[in-house]
Amino acid sequence: MTVSSDTLRDGFLEHLRRVRRASPHTLRAYAEDLRQFCAWMEESEGKTLETLTAAEVRTFIAALTTERKLARTTVARKAASLRAFFRYLQRQEVVASSPAQELQTPKRGRSLPKALSEEAVAALLAFPDPSKPDGLRDRAILETLYASGLRASELVGLDIADLALEASGEGEARVRQGKGGKERIGLLGRPAVLALERYLSDARPALAQGKPTPALFLNRFGDRLSDRAVRRLFDRACTQVSVSHKVTPHTLRHSFATHLLDHGADLRVVQELLGHADLSTTQVYTHVSTTRLKEAYEQAHPLARKPQD
Repeated sequence: MTVSSDTLRDGFLEHLRRVRRASPHTLRAYAEDLRQFCAWMEESEGKTLETLTAAEVRTFIAALTTERKLARTTVARKAASLRAFFRYLQRQEVVASSPAQELQTPKRGRSLPKALSEEAVAALLAFPDPSKPDGLRDRAILETLYASGLRASELVGLDIADLALEASGEGEARVRQGKGGKERIGLLGRPAVLALERYLSDARPALAQGKPTPALFLNRFGDRLSDRAVRRLFDRACTQVSVSHKVTPHTLRHSFATHLLDHGADLRVVQELLGHADLSTTQVYTHVSTTRLKEAYEQAHPLARKPQD
């Protein structure tokens, strides 16, 4: 009996969730990639997962670039989704060999992360209105992101019990489900601790509306805040804070890492704080810092300045 592509796809996603302990963000990405692939396959007469050839899979990937004009990073991710899916089908003996095994995609260009200046970060942190509960919450969110380098998904996953705020003004946030299912500690400086304490005492009770929930950051209905809501906060801030490019939660994470290195932090310490499995992922920030040093040098050194017209 032939098993439907929907059933096989659902089985793969469940495997990722239960065995590989994939994050909700990863599961959503895989689900969407495979939904698009299966829809394309079903629109093509006679194609099934069991009979697909490597040439047909390459045709699908090529169309993503030539017809849909998707970015190279997106195409590379979708190709990785297909390789993982067909490896799973091999183990389940649905296919004898994977048609995606040798799938080649355009190499991804490595662009430098964009970081805000320290002055721009200060303006961003001052954006929320502290006279309102959601303003106190938003200030605590921004301070926590910049202090700890957390991802937006990690931030909204925090519970009150994950915080350890000390009387000395220092604190920690325990990330229970970081990228790849890893647990780590995010450090919190005095400004973040003060913003969190004020949010917890003066704003969270009003937002909770009496609902018993362990979530740290709440929306106006008393439910756990979503990472989409955090991105909307940054969209609002961008309209008020003068910056040269779009600012996202990840921009603040990039700024966190860059500013640490600018002030002499050890690269491996930054790697640990960011939760990177590979040091090479963190090393990209050394290039950002070098670029900033060159800019400062060219502006300040009399023999490095470009001649005026």
